[in-house]
Amino acid sequence: MAPENEYTFSQIGGRLCLDFTNTAGQHAGSDPDEHLNTYEDLVAWGRQLEVISPRTAKHLAVMAEQDPSRAEACLRRAVDLRESLYRVFSANARKEMPPVADLARVNRELKEALQRQKLVLDEGRYRWTFEGGTGDLDPMLWPVARSAGDLLTIDERLGRLRECASDTCGWLFIDTSKNHSRRWCDMADCGNRAKARRHYRRQRS
Repeated sequence: MAPENEYTFSQIGGRLCLDFTNTAGQHAGSDPDEHLNTYEDLVAWGRQLEVISPRTAKHLAVMAEQDPSRAEACLRRAVDLRESLYRVFSANARKEMPPVADLARVNRELKEALQRQKLVLDEGRYRWTFEGGTGDLDPMLWPVARSAGDLLTIDERLGRLRECASDTCGWLFIDTSKNHSRRWCDMADCGNRAKARRHYRRQRS
């Protein structure tokens, strides 16, 4: 069971890699709201999105306590990957070229992830899984990198990648609306704030 004060991470992206970019709030603003402040936060994200099992999460917590410098380095790497993914996908949503350095970072993480992959037969169907050593602190990053690679290369919904219409939100999502007109990450959040601002301006005028 998660601690009572644990942050609940958003899962509105529609793809794992997009949910990972959304671990920073107000991402497009000048002062993003960071939700990966500690290695424990990174582990919590992986557990909440079922990227790692609760058992693995406990094992990672023990290793992080034993080697805090390695855990901190893994956190910095995760945040760097997230920022590169954000810039790559944000550029794609605007139909622009992504920064070369960010695409190179994604490629490095993808190479690492693919080295950990293997095929398994599960209830009559083959699927990809990841296999690492007991000393690895970054298993939650491998599926993120694979998800990013898949979205950029083989996912037919890449053309529906959107960035929230809020000037500061920056959250990314796959638009699954029937007429492809979704503008907000969440109508109950950014959408309602925009509606309130429009109402206020009408009242003032």
